[in-house]
Amino acid sequence: MFRSRAERKVEEAGYDPARLPPGQYLTEKWPVLHAGDVPDYPADLAGWDFRVYGEVAEPLTLTWDELDALPKETVVEDIHCVTRWSRFDAEFAGVAWSTIRDRVSPLASAQFAIAHAEAGFTANVPVEFLERDGAILATHADGEPLTSEHGWPL
Repeated sequence: MFRSRAERKVEEAGYDPARLPPGQYLTEKWPVLHAGDVPDYPADLAGWDFRVYGEVAEPLTLTWDELDALPKETVVEDIHCVTRWSRFDAEFAGVAWSTIRDRVSPLASAQFAIAHAEAGFTANVPVEFLERDGAILATHADGEPLTSEHGWPL
């Protein structure tokens, strides 16, 4: 059977090559890919908030302290980046989406969640993805708080 160099590297590392999507390569690192400056917040995150609004019955705004006080879950997932790298068994911890969902009660018409972040960045996620097991709002990666380069604080 033909194995690409990337698949051989995965196998040599003790993983099943089937975990590596076509065209990807395995890395142990977590590459930093962003444009522009990294947001700078005060250490206590004063003024930072998390809001859920739109197609929900109960809009919600939480300070960092309120969000951080919510129960946390840990999930382990493979990351497959569109820039062609894959990282296996990445551990993330954070607040389960279901905890937030139960507070805001999304309307039946809600199809997507749109994350609004620094510098005008937005990303959309189908609500059906948020309903999957393990969907969290990550605050930690590999046992440590997220770094600024990887989206700290959330």
